[in-house]
Order: sequence, then structure tokens, then C-alpha cells
Amino acid sequence: MKKFLMAAVGGTMAGAVLTTQVAGPLLAQDAERNSSVYEQLDLFGDVFERIRAQYVEEADESELIEAAINGMLSSLDPHSSYLPPDDAESMRVQTRGSFGGLGIEVTQEEGFVKVVSPMDGTPADQAGVLAGDFITHVDGESVLGLTLDQAVDLMRGPIGSEILITVVREGVDEPFDISIIRDTIKLTAATVRQVGDSVVVRVTTFNDQTYPNVEDGFRKTVEEMGGMANVEGVVLDLRNNPGGLLTQAIKLSDAFLEGGEIVSTRGRDPEQSDRVNAEPGDITEGKPMVVLINGGSASASEIVAGALQDHHRAVVVGTKSFGKGSVQTVMPLRGDGAMRLTTARYYTPSGRSIQALGVSPDIVVEQPQPDPIEEEEEDTSRPSRTEADLRGSLNNDSLTEDEIRQIEEERQKAEETAQMRDEDFQLSYAVDLIHGLSKLGTE
Repeated sequence: MKKFLMAAVGGTMAGAVLTTQVAGPLLAQDAERNSSVYEQLDLFGDVFERIRAQYVEEADESELIEAAINGMLSSLDPHSSYLPPDDAESMRVQTRGSFGGLGIEVTQEEGFVKVVSPMDGTPADQAGVLAGDFITHVDGESVLGLTLDQAVDLMRGPIGSEILITVVREGVDEPFDISIIRDTIKLTAATVRQVGDSVVVRVTTFNDQTYPNVEDGFRKTVEEMGGMANVEGVVLDLRNNPGGLLTQAIKLSDAFLEGGEIVSTRGRDPEQSDRVNAEPGDITEGKPMVVLINGGSASASEIVAGALQDHHRAVVVGTKSFGKGSVQTVMPLRGDGAMRLTTARYYTPSGRSIQALGVSPDIVVEQPQPDPIEEEEEDTSRPSRTEADLRGSLNNDSLTEDEIRQIEEERQKAEETAQMRDEDFQLSYAVDLIHGLSKLGTE
């Protein structure tokens, strides 16, 4: 019995010694790290005081502090930043769908401003700015060496004023200038229309109005078409959509899914991970779907495309998306400013991250760039002649008048879709694909 007690006590003592041996260095490391942090903060205070006392001109103290905060955040990744009070209010207005500017979503790459996407119908879009363009100068002033916020500030100005941006574009040998007139940007988050026998849902951004616009427009369009029985399928156009609110991306994905995971987010703390699943109910009633994406489809757009692709709910067509797979949380700060901080990565239902990789389309379809020379050439081709054009040709006696009328209506729809290829090749391809997929389910 004494031997047993001695063994038990000995084991306890050994455990205590082991705990002390392990915990001691850890506590010492924490103390050393905290000491180093405090030393760095003291260094910051020392530099700040020397600037105040010895800089050649009197410096604005609040601007110095804001610059230090923004420098700290922007050193983390391209999407973390400090928002002064004016910028924070502009961001809040933008999520409500109306703001002033050029109408482009931008990021920073290799020191230059890169266009993520121009927004539909905005001054930048109408002036010919394209996703992937690099802006090197604003009104002749180089943006190299500026932070993204500083470059954006250069592009801001009174509504109605002109701005000249210098652009470098892939496939174009020399930089060139684009003149844009600043205007109030009034975004329609989503529009729904009929193209042939398909419903085309165009989503330009994810703000508070996105899902309400889709839901209302989809219902009205289907009613005008005489019900879902007359709908062959749905094209969801997410091209040049820079993203926006995660909640709206989830609602849009949910609208087309009967169940299953939509997206998961994972932060540094495993307990802060989240997973969102779809609720039963597909507004399309299982009709074939095509999702259109391109290099300007980013963030929330990629969440939707990735969810529908992973669930094999839609065929994704177009070109590789932008590849922004991180989640930013906007945190209010004292003084009405805010901090945009990257807090998590998001993952599609299959568990893949699209960070820096993007969503790869199931079918790669490039959008041809218009050739001005070809557009100027007149069409000298002769109209085609058929048997029906010949004088005295025989009538078709195997079909009724109603059947012939139906064939002619279908041919007219096909010809209208073919004409659309010159205007929007990717969209016409998607509509053709929907038509083909719908035929697979018919007898």
C-alpha cells in the first residue's frame, strides 16, 4: 500500500514538474512578445513626436494618425483598409444603390490600379473601360506608389467634370487615354427580361436591392411568358459583377437550389467558422440554368457561381472569374470612421477556395472584341434563295397551316438569337445552350 501511494505521489510530482517545464518557456515567450510589441508602440510614439516637432512644415496630427492606421491595414492585403468618415458614409450609400463617381470597381496590382469591372450603364462603361484594364495615370498624374485609397481620391471629383485616365490593356501595344465625365451612379442591382424562350437574369452588383429586384422581375417576366411551362430555362448573367453583400449572394443562390450547402466561411478562430445551407424551393422549378461569368465577376458573384456549379445546378459559361475568395468585415470606429478588415476565407460547397484561382467555367467562351474595320465594311453578300422562292414550286402537303406557322415562329426565334451573336456572343451562346438542354427533356 505504501508503495502504491508513493508511486501515485511520485507520478503527481513528475506531472507537476513536467507542466512547469512546458509552461515556463511558453509564458516567457508571451512576455517577450508583449515586451517587443510595447517597444514597437513606443517607437511609433517617438517617431510621431519627432515629426510633430521637427518636420519642415507643420503636419496635421489627425492625418498622420489616419495614414499610419491605413498603412497598417493596407499592408495586410489589398482589401483591408481604413475608411475616414466621408469614405465610410460613401460605402454605406453605395450598398443602398446610388452614389457619385465613374462606375468602376478597382483593386491594386503591382502598384497600379486594376479595373475589376465597369458597372453596366455607368460613365466608365459607356466610355469603353474594360475589366482587366490597368489605370496608370489620372489627369496625367501617375498612380504608381499611391495607395488604392489615394488613387481613388484622384478619380473623385464634382459630378459633370471630366477626368482623363491613361489605360494599359492586354493586347494593345501602347497605353491610351480615355475621357470620362463624372456622374451620379444609380445602380439597378438586377434586371430580368425574356430572350427567346429563356429568362435572362442580369445581376450587376450585390446590394440591398439585389434579391428583391430578381424576385420581382422574375415573377413578372414569367407571368408575361404565360407561366413556367413556356420557359425553356434561365440564364444568370454575373459578368462584370464586382460583388457586394454576402447576404444577398446567399439569398440569390438559395433561390435556385432545393437544399445543400451554399457557402462556408473560415476565420482564424475555428469557432468563428460558419456554414450556410439552402432552404427548399427553386423559383425556376428545376429548369435548365446557365451562369455567365468573366474576369470581372468577383467575390459575391463567385460565391453564387461556385455554389450552382458544385451542386450541378447550372452550367457555367464564359471565362475565368476574378478570384477574390476572402470576406471583409466593416467595423465602425470612433469618429464615424470605419475599418474594412479581411476576417475570413470563403469556400464553395465542395470545400474549394477560389482565392487567386477564380471559378473556372465548364465551357470556356470568349467574348470577341469588336473590330472597327470590319464594322465599317458594307455587307455585299447576296440574299440566299430557297426552294420556296422559286416560281411554281410545290407546296408542302405533309403539314397543317398551324404546324407550318409554328415552324416559322421557331425559325424566327432562332434567327433573332443568331443576330444577337453580333451584339453579345456569350449571351447568345448561353441562350442556345438553354434551348439545347431543354430539348433533352422533351419526347
